[in-house]
Amino acid sequence: MWRDWVLLGVAVSASLIEAALRTDRTWLPAALVVSLVVALSLLWRRTHPLAAVAVAFGTLIVFDVARIVASDATGLMGIAAALVLPYALFRWGSGREAATGLGIILVWLGVTHVADPMTVPEVVAGYGFFLFSAALGASIRFHASTRMRDIEQAELRQRHDLARDLHDTIGHHMSGIVIQAQAGRAVAGADPDRAVAVLGTIEEAATKALAEMRTIVGVLRVGSEPDLAPQPGLPEIERLARSTDTPAIEVHVSGLPDELPAAVSGALYRIAQEALTNARRHARNVTRVSIEVVGDARRVRLTVRDDGAPVEANPSPSGFGLIGMRERVSLLGGTLLAGPGPDRGWVVEVTLPVRATAADGSRVSEPTA
Repeated sequence: MWRDWVLLGVAVSASLIEAALRTDRTWLPAALVVSLVVALSLLWRRTHPLAAVAVAFGTLIVFDVARIVASDATGLMGIAAALVLPYALFRWGSGREAATGLGIILVWLGVTHVADPMTVPEVVAGYGFFLFSAALGASIRFHASTRMRDIEQAELRQRHDLARDLHDTIGHHMSGIVIQAQAGRAVAGADPDRAVAVLGTIEEAATKALAEMRTIVGVLRVGSEPDLAPQPGLPEIERLARSTDTPAIEVHVSGLPDELPAAVSGALYRIAQEALTNARRHARNVTRVSIEVVGDARRVRLTVRDDGAPVEANPSPSGFGLIGMRERVSLLGGTLLAGPGPDRGWVVEVTLPVRATAADGSRVSEPTA
């Protein structure tokens, strides 16, 4: 993370400044190496907290033991960044790692106080700083774990409630529909009038099931009315050109088969909509956006291109819009390319198979309405 590199830069700068101001030049190379090792260990404090503590404080222990033996070297002030390591140890390490790492830190504190004799208040303060860092990491970890546990429990209760509602309402109606359909098929040849009556019962049960389903969807979407209208697809993509005057939007559609799977058609529309939204929000000095859809019997390609100002070659990929587009394309077995255009602006190119492959390997082939 960028914050890690900033922290590393501060630690290295402090080490270099201390090396330049150090009076005992004999120990200068060793002191500089120790400071740099401590600084570099900060980069692995999240992924390998115990290893970072062992390397950093193990190096400090060796250095302080050498100081005790030689008795002619001063201590290091640039290693103050090591205070971050006890926090990381208790924030991201396991219980055994935390105990082992704390033992290493306590050993170093004892050795360094022998190398640099201090008064009792100074010794207490030294232990207090490192123990406070460890306690802070443990506290934040506890609160984060508690919050995650509460969220998981709430989600579990929601799933249980939903499962119970589906079982008690929709499941009941669907079971009745299946039984009535079996009875209707059994009497259709001998008693057509009775079969017609059975169809009426099925219709009534299906209507009740649909009403119950709408109620459940409404409960799940608290704060807004459930959207039960048909989802927009490729035929509605030309409406995007009329949605705004600035920037100007051009839509070109050609070569498409007569029928597309609903999942493919809907995905193309949503991706074009998201790409257009990104162009409006993030592109600089954009005046025109072109949306081109070209297809054949096997695949469909969607290209959205804007004429905004030139952008960096490696923009931050943290936006949820691009992540959502990639997930949607991946589920349908397609490919997505997004990046700066050859001259300027941003280009999103999506290719989807007409008979889209779902995530489970099945074929998505239902036609659009």
